[in-house]
Amino acid sequence: MSFARPYGRKIPGYLLLSVLSVVFGVVNYALLGPLLTVLFDNQEAAAAVAKPDFAPTVDFVTEWFRWLLSSVIRDGGVVRGLLLVCGAIVGACLLANVCRYLSQRIIVGVETRLMQNIRGALFSKILSLPVGWFTARRKGDVLSSISNDVAEVQGSVAGSFHVFLREPLLVIGFLAMLIYMSPQLTLVSLVALPVSAFIVTRITRKLRSGSVETQRLMGRILSHFEEAISGSRIIKAFGARRYAVHSFDEVNRKHRETLRQVRNRQELASPLSEFLGITIAAGVLFYGGWLNYHGSLGMTWQQFIVYIMFYWKALEPAKTIAKQYALVQKGLVSAERIFAILDEPAGIPDGTENLTEFREAVTFDHVTFSYDGEPVLRDVCLTIPKGKMIAVVGPSGAGKSTMADLLPRFYDVEEGAIRIDGKDIRSLSLESLNSLMGIVTQETFLFNDTVYGNIAFGQEGVSREAVEAAARVANADGFIRALPQGYDTNIGDRGAKLSGGQRQRIAIARAVLKNPPILILDEATSALDTESERLVQDALSRLMESRTSLVIAHRLSTIRHADEIYVVQDGRIVEHGNHEDLVAKNGLYSHLCNLQDFT
Repeated sequence: MSFARPYGRKIPGYLLLSVLSVVFGVVNYALLGPLLTVLFDNQEAAAAVAKPDFAPTVDFVTEWFRWLLSSVIRDGGVVRGLLLVCGAIVGACLLANVCRYLSQRIIVGVETRLMQNIRGALFSKILSLPVGWFTARRKGDVLSSISNDVAEVQGSVAGSFHVFLREPLLVIGFLAMLIYMSPQLTLVSLVALPVSAFIVTRITRKLRSGSVETQRLMGRILSHFEEAISGSRIIKAFGARRYAVHSFDEVNRKHRETLRQVRNRQELASPLSEFLGITIAAGVLFYGGWLNYHGSLGMTWQQFIVYIMFYWKALEPAKTIAKQYALVQKGLVSAERIFAILDEPAGIPDGTENLTEFREAVTFDHVTFSYDGEPVLRDVCLTIPKGKMIAVVGPSGAGKSTMADLLPRFYDVEEGAIRIDGKDIRSLSLESLNSLMGIVTQETFLFNDTVYGNIAFGQEGVSREAVEAAARVANADGFIRALPQGYDTNIGDRGAKLSGGQRQRIAIARAVLKNPPILILDEATSALDTESERLVQDALSRLMESRTSLVIAHRLSTIRHADEIYVVQDGRIVEHGNHEDLVAKNGLYSHLCNLQDFT
């Protein structure tokens, strides 16, 4: 409802059209009485009736139409009277459906705009969540919320607005006519209806718990699909197709069983409400017959038939409301999953200060950080002067990549501070902080777009010449021009149509085009073959010229000429100096060099 509130100004128009639709619908069925009279009792239809004085009441409308009908029959015959009644029925039906269509156009516009805003808010929220939020969740669960849950909300909760706004008007309209025609008969149904509503509500209430399990299992199903697509090479290489299919079939079977139970209970709501309605109608018919037998019904047989028609028309929207209520109970589970994401704290608070220029140095000032209570960095101190290349090396799990993640604030430090030109990066706006940095990682992520689109990603108003110049610096222009459509070639999901070295050079070209003063290279060549490494390393060397660089490296040959090398072990800096000094110390760095047969 909070998403629908901005469109509340459209509701009065919708309600007005809905009321008109209900009024014309009531008139449509009220005309059945005169029609039956003309068909089966011509003399009564033609009996002279005095023209009534105007009054804003149902009696006036009824008596006025009787007067008009009798006048037409006396002047033009029964056939003309039939034409009048049938024309009035067709006209009332046309007006009722035109009003209904126009009201639906209003509500459809509100529903579609509302769902657009929810999807937009969900996408914006996902982009603002910290990196750690995604590592703690299944990707399938997140994708399920984005696709299935949003579709479920659109089909149930948002789709129910017109039901809960319009159908009660229909019930009220037809119920008012029932009370007007026979308060005694209507009282019987009013006593019995709450009982049937209570029974239907009891059944549909259990839909929510089943829907929670259904959506959870759907998240696991999507995870299996995502893993089958991303890990297709591994599955085939290890001959694990049967294992993967068995794992998927087990989850798929559980989802089917749970969904079957939920759908069975959901589908029970409509026939049960119809059965209870017919049972109540049978009671009304019996009571009406009993009153007629004792001469106290107070209605002609034509009026009694119209009364029964009104009663059936009152049951239809009541049944629709019961069915939609069951859908809403199921859809609210999806809504809760969506809003669990939307209500998630942003995690990384944005600073207020803007820093447009990098002048002096980046400083790690006694930085301590932990993942889920496990210390990763302990009292780390280092300085990256402007224009210098600083390398960080060490065994796997020592905390090197964490240092690279802390600088652009993918995570926030727990103790100490990271400063740029003496300013704590937590005081800087994320936009200004990220504008100072370019990142090239080992696992390069490219988008399912053209080469041009990937290099120019995030940059506005970039010329083709600037993109091509960046590609030349990254040693990428040659292989790009050899592609089928050159820079306009689509490179597939995650750049699957390119080799590892080609993907890495496009990522470097992207960083070159951004032209950041601070560059972070996180093991950018560790997954490449020798030839690709040479090409990428040459591109990186050009990229790092006159830039401040933090280089995380496993291959020590790539950082031999770094201005300063920091050696990290168990989250602490244990050595630092240039390559020759560290080799001469015969410490951990020298040991790592020997393991790589590098001196």
